[in-house]
Amino acid sequence: MNYDVIIIGGSYAGLSAALVLGRSLRRVLVIDAGKPCNRRTPHSHGFLTRDGETPAQLAAIAREQVSHYPTVTFKAGTATNASLVDSGFQVRTDDGESYSARKLILATGLLDVMPDIPGFSDCWGRSVLHCPYCHGYEVHGQPLGVLANGETGYDMATLIQQWSRQLTLFTNGPSTLTDEQQQVLARLAIPIVETPLAAIEHTDGFLTALQLADGSRVMPKALFARVPLKQTSDIAVQLGCELTDQTFVKVTETGETTVPNVFAVGDVTTMMRQVAVAVASGVKTGAWINRVLIADDLKLSK
Repeated sequence: MNYDVIIIGGSYAGLSAALVLGRSLRRVLVIDAGKPCNRRTPHSHGFLTRDGETPAQLAAIAREQVSHYPTVTFKAGTATNASLVDSGFQVRTDDGESYSARKLILATGLLDVMPDIPGFSDCWGRSVLHCPYCHGYEVHGQPLGVLANGETGYDMATLIQQWSRQLTLFTNGPSTLTDEQQQVLARLAIPIVETPLAAIEHTDGFLTALQLADGSRVMPKALFARVPLKQTSDIAVQLGCELTDQTFVKVTETGETTVPNVFAVGDVTTMMRQVAVAVASGVKTGAWINRVLIADDLKLSK
């Protein structure tokens, strides 16, 4: 079957686009491996009317609602390859099947690259946190840590202090902060600890202590950190989509990439990795693609 749109990735952005396209009577295939980046996070916050629900609950409700539209089909699996063909695009999956569509949406998400610190990955999304807007309220007013250095460390520390004045910056080695940055942090009463972090002690992913290389231990309630990101899938690169300096897929306001008829939504396009942002991008792109499909058909009918 030749679909109007294939969506690679069935989390919040992909499902949001599928919902709009299904309501536009478009034939849509959603290919999803079922491994969203926030699957370990206990609760999702900041999405109006659903604040505090688990990511799994949000995804299940969304999928159930999208499933009501008969022109939307789901395929469990991983898209491994996409190529340009006469009819649009051909997408292959890890089970050897292939599917074609006129338009393609990349909603493949990003992968967090964890540092080699024992306990860090076990606590990621639970007590080692990336976003104060997602998790800051739940730990506000309590002893917190920031694990970062230089400009990133300064940026994160001055941000996180809005949620707690009991804050310590761990630079995990010699500080690369400027004199001016150190003066600002001193004025905010944010101590700087340069001793490397040896391990994170935890119970079921909830931090109990930070173990430093000198044998000392400190016990913040949570640790905020910013880790490197990489694309979960290389399909954008396969197709020749341009990436930004931060490795996000470069898109317009309506999700158009630098490759005609290839669109991208959600985390692959922005550092604002929140459910509400992902849903909004899917809505905009889904609606825009429907308009593009109409325009294409009108040209063909001349």
